[in-house]
Amino acid sequence: MADAHARWSEGALSIVDVREHDEHDATRIDGVPLIPMGEVMDRIDELPDAPLAILCRSGNRSGKVADHLNAMGEHGEVLNVEGGILAWAAEGLPYEGESPR
Repeated sequence: MADAHARWSEGALSIVDVREHDEHDATRIDGVPLIPMGEVMDRIDELPDAPLAILCRSGNRSGKVADHLNAMGEHGEVLNVEGGILAWAAEGLPYEGESPR
């Protein structure tokens, strides 16, 4: 998790949040765009260039999205943020809003 944060902070990695709007409204990471899981394929051209990491609440949805994007093979390196925003917050990494639950 700290590695993903460091790479993102240095601009060497882009992160996209695939949670739902209400989850993002409650807790978000400043500078990380929201593209809900159900909208990813319709908005695929909005995804940043690789390397790319996908974030959700716990890592389940983001893992599915990352697996799908990797299977497509069009986005280069796509990683899952293991543990999602729950792990991000538990490690004391910066976020805005409510404590994720």
